[in-house]
Amino acid sequence: MATSHAGENYINHEKGLWSWLTTLDHKRIGIMYMISVMAFFFIGGMFALAIRLELFSVGKTIVEAQTYNQMMTFHGTIMVFMVIVPGLPAVFGNFFLPIMIGAKDVAFPRLNLLSWYLLMLGATIAVSSMFFGGVDTGWTFYTPYSIKGSIGVINMTLGAFIMGMSSILTGLNFIVTVHKLRCPGMTMNRIPLFIWALYSTAIIQVLATPVLGITLLLLVAERVLGVGIFDPALGGDPVLYQHFFWFYSHPAVYIMILPALGVVSELITTYSRKTIFGYKAIAYSSIAIAAVSFFVWGHHLFVSGQSEVAGILFSFITMLVGVPTAIKVFNWVATMYRGSIQLKTPMLYAIGFMFVFTIGGVTGIMLATVGMDVHFHDTYFVVAHFHYVMVGGTLFALMGAIFHWLPKMFGKMHNEAMARLSFVFVFIGFNVTFFPQFILGSLGMPRRYFDYLPEYEPLNRISTMGSWVIALGFIVGLITIIHALLKGKQAPDNPWGSTTLEWQTKSPPVFHNFDSTPSVNGGPYEYR
Repeated sequence: MATSHAGENYINHEKGLWSWLTTLDHKRIGIMYMISVMAFFFIGGMFALAIRLELFSVGKTIVEAQTYNQMMTFHGTIMVFMVIVPGLPAVFGNFFLPIMIGAKDVAFPRLNLLSWYLLMLGATIAVSSMFFGGVDTGWTFYTPYSIKGSIGVINMTLGAFIMGMSSILTGLNFIVTVHKLRCPGMTMNRIPLFIWALYSTAIIQVLATPVLGITLLLLVAERVLGVGIFDPALGGDPVLYQHFFWFYSHPAVYIMILPALGVVSELITTYSRKTIFGYKAIAYSSIAIAAVSFFVWGHHLFVSGQSEVAGILFSFITMLVGVPTAIKVFNWVATMYRGSIQLKTPMLYAIGFMFVFTIGGVTGIMLATVGMDVHFHDTYFVVAHFHYVMVGGTLFALMGAIFHWLPKMFGKMHNEAMARLSFVFVFIGFNVTFFPQFILGSLGMPRRYFDYLPEYEPLNRISTMGSWVIALGFIVGLITIIHALLKGKQAPDNPWGSTTLEWQTKSPPVFHNFDSTPSVNGGPYEYR
């Protein structure tokens, strides 16, 4: 990698498309991830709007049942594997993890670039399944649907396998970087909470993702070679697939949410102008969430015929996850108490996150109760819970992170009024869309269905209209970002008065992040 001159930033270091496609600079790779994730989010969001439009009224609205199932599958696959899983870690982790620990780059820059190419390759192969008969299994690829479906299932699962490899490489890179490249004085108890969250996420990525990879390869082997692993006609067990899949996919829920929890910790302390309350409790609770996440997969199988003892154990362990999560929420509220709160757009998204994530967490405890889960299983109650945690949680944090770090990444300030307007639309639209689904689920409306009973129509219409408001909010947000990049005022080095290391360098950062290696002699959040 070329050396930089003092004051030369990463944007102007080398120009031209080829310099970006071959770059080893973690900041440029983070920007490439951002562009990719935003493109995938647009595609996945269009599928979501189409799904809600189809459910606007009883019977066929715009598409047939088979097309609806395919749209639902592509929406889930794109949003999970191409947006939410890589979103915060790959974009903001890549850009800010080295800077926040005082390093010049990640430990393995070439591996970092390879991980982006693997995501692109996997996404391309997965999306190509649309041209091979489509996929109608849902994003979980459950057997026996995926065994009997179109040939496109092979493309989709291979694509997910390759994207999983990208996730593993990113996690490995982050773990080594945190352990080996911290600047002088940056002990583990002095790293920012966002780094703790990324570190915990990386552990899950490295340990859990190979299980998904093996599972998807077994599924492809089942389709291509006819081996009897999951097919009961050949002596296989379709429930075994669910065990394998959820052993990865429930930890993957925390791959999606842990970075968001780290972002919110940064936003709460910055815009409360106050030292974070209980730093070690928040930091170690991230590790606790990562550890417990490996032992809760069975709550997805309460109605699969597993033993009562297993159901009780999985129910208890699932509820246990609520303890370290509640620690974070309690400490955020304690940090805000008597703080000098500035209701900037990132803080609004952080408060919105706390609201929707708390609803998602409480309903998660309800679904962890075996008796209640039997009633709510495979209803819209689960859809609402999932979206309150994943969409409400991760995407609220993602939007907050964009508006918080945009000045540092590009050296431009956004229009605060437009950014706040985007939050208002997203927050109202989100709750109008998904809260009625709790009611629909409690009334018994099943999820994944193309059609529904007439008595469910009024709430479905409200839910669909809410999705239009969310879309408007994201459009306003996108316009705000583009306006900032093209016509925004020049950002100062530290517009928010934050104390973490990334704000102690230039905006945008110089090529090697700092003109000289920084040293740390205190905690990351020493506000006065």
